[in-house]
Amino acid sequence: MEPALVIVDVQDLLIPLVWRGEELADRIASLARAARRQGVPVIALRQVGPAGSDFDPDDPGTRLSPRLGLEPTDVVVHKTATDAFYRTELAAVLAERHVDTVVLTGLATDYCVDTTARSALSHGLDVVLVSDGHAPAADGDPAAGLTAEQVVDRHNRILSTAIHPGGTLRLRAASDVVFRPPA
Repeated sequence: MEPALVIVDVQDLLIPLVWRGEELADRIASLARAARRQGVPVIALRQVGPAGSDFDPDDPGTRLSPRLGLEPTDVVVHKTATDAFYRTELAAVLAERHVDTVVLTGLATDYCVDTTARSALSHGLDVVLVSDGHAPAADGDPAAGLTAEQVVDRHNRILSTAIHPGGTLRLRAASDVVFRPPA
């Protein structure tokens, strides 16, 4: 297993809008520290859009949160779609590092995390979805009658039971993530 920690869109403008955003950012920062200690690459994805949009790359709110404690050795990949592989260098960055397993965290559960997990599988990668490492909007999905916690639970269940011809998807709580098994 050659893992990489992939952090999806933990950006200043989004943290206050998602369920337990600050707590989640701190949990992800802890995972990033653990990954680095074990020589595992940390890749942070940043959603950007055209000038004047909600994700204007020059808007300070679109910066990756300082709560993550990103280091100069971490890789930042800019993306313009919910799928982090779509027209980005993510696949190449992972291939350069011989990554076959992505440990996936970030925002938002029902958008970019879900889509990126599915796309990673389509790219033949195994995915470890950090079951308490992603979050939807703070109010969940009111149109579907789901609380934020129910959205997380639903996506964890759906993604972990989907049959996919690419890689496999497993759930792990942040406290149970092991980047490199003991020798």
